[in-house]
Amino acid sequence: MSEIQDQGTEKKNPQKGNELTPREIVAELDKYIVGQKKAKRAVAVALRNRTRRLKLEPELREDIAPKNILMIGPTGVGKTEIARRLAKLAGSPFIKVEATKYTEVGYVGRDVESMVRDLMAAGVQMVKQEMQDSVVIEAEKRVEEALLDLLRPGTGKKAKDSKPKPGRVVVPVGAFSINPDNSGPGVIGTAIQVGIPNFYNSPKGKEKQDGADENEGSGRENNAVQDAAAAREDASAKEKTGAEAGHSDTAGAAENSTREKFRVLLRDGKLEERIVEITVNQNPQFPLTEMIGGSMEDIESSLSGIASFFGGGKKKKLVTVARAREILKAEESEKLIDRDKVSEEARQRVEETGIIFIDEIDKIAVRGERGGGGPDVSREGVQRDILPIVEGATVNTKWGPVNTDHILFIAAGAFTVSKPSDLIPELQGRFPLRVELDSLGKDEFHRILTEPKNALIRQYKELLATEDIEIDFTPEAIERLASLAAEVNSRLENIGARRLHTILEALLGELSFEAPDVSPAKIPITLDYVNEKLAEVVTDQDLGRYIL
Repeated sequence: MSEIQDQGTEKKNPQKGNELTPREIVAELDKYIVGQKKAKRAVAVALRNRTRRLKLEPELREDIAPKNILMIGPTGVGKTEIARRLAKLAGSPFIKVEATKYTEVGYVGRDVESMVRDLMAAGVQMVKQEMQDSVVIEAEKRVEEALLDLLRPGTGKKAKDSKPKPGRVVVPVGAFSINPDNSGPGVIGTAIQVGIPNFYNSPKGKEKQDGADENEGSGRENNAVQDAAAAREDASAKEKTGAEAGHSDTAGAAENSTREKFRVLLRDGKLEERIVEITVNQNPQFPLTEMIGGSMEDIESSLSGIASFFGGGKKKKLVTVARAREILKAEESEKLIDRDKVSEEARQRVEETGIIFIDEIDKIAVRGERGGGGPDVSREGVQRDILPIVEGATVNTKWGPVNTDHILFIAAGAFTVSKPSDLIPELQGRFPLRVELDSLGKDEFHRILTEPKNALIRQYKELLATEDIEIDFTPEAIERLASLAAEVNSRLENIGARRLHTILEALLGELSFEAPDVSPAKIPITLDYVNEKLAEVVTDQDLGRYIL
């Protein structure tokens, strides 16, 4: 089993992105994100530095800390997407958290250490999935046998060997003669052994019999006669057992033939709707966490650990064969992997390549003129609590302690109200790389609609194609949509590329609603179509404020 796991792990290298050069990393990010060259170059260098650090001597490697990044820019310009795509490219454990969800110690809310626990959970899930993929063939074999046992109970069990019949309870061990006066015939008898295992035929027993008194010669002759009779009885019993075995073999062959027929039907998918009864594990639930203040994830983690220790309960349920296959496959895959190996590999990957994206960090920055009262009472405390995590600390998780010295932290914020200098100096020092992302204009919106691998226009085309509706955007229509997005962003709040979502929904909302009724159809999206659908929304300032 371990060999299967090792082979599967070698075939699927999760760190493939670490072999890319910075230029290649930027090229990969360009497939999904438009513009923001500075930010892409910064994260590409940070990712490449990780590969360089791992090639150094261990003594020097430990002293090189990651260069954390602070992204500054308005919402909707690609800050989160850059970090997410980078982690996916590198095969690194990744989580996105919001700084506003955390509070300092003493207040009800999430503890800052929970971000490391969440990252570790993501790493465990990633490694577990990779190992389960490596043993999927063996798991499917076991699932097939289990389903056949459910469909034809008893056919998969091996015939039990017939138990040998118990030996004779009364065993003669010799003869004796009593004649105290040496006159007359005397009394002749036979010594017997009752309820004790027969050692007469064993070598040790033979040695004991060989050392017996010579006067027991007649008794041995009597035993030989009795043993011959017993041998005839054993031969007769063996003949009878052989006949029974022949009958059992015939029945077993019939059962195997039936089982193989069911196997063919199962593989052909003809038994998917058959109802079977399976036994599943049921983990006990603890609903009392809502009543307790403090760190909810710590309490839930502890209670889940207790539940897993006791194994939970088991219950029977009726499901289809298709559903039973999914349940059994998950259980068998879980049995085939080594949990300790999963935890160890996940912890190493998290400590060496993990990425935590802290969004909305500008919301916990305290402006100097505001003082320390009101809603800002906990903001500076959150910064102080985040500082040791970013600087390097050891956080206890249910998979073991995790060290954050070499986890890459990427923080982001719009900083429209506050400034990066409003963060506490110690936290500013832990984000030495600062990148300002550019606002998006008409040209960037036009590229976002057409260039990325999964561009917005392609998404809407594929969605309506499922309803047998074919839409075709003309270049003039795309140009108009991009200019409208830029115009509305300048007039209202600047929400970046998210404005394109609102405009396209306003444009195609009616068509999406009526698609099942008008299909099949081919509808061109022209400049006139765009102006007709969006004219009222764009010209009416009040209406546009609510819709766009």
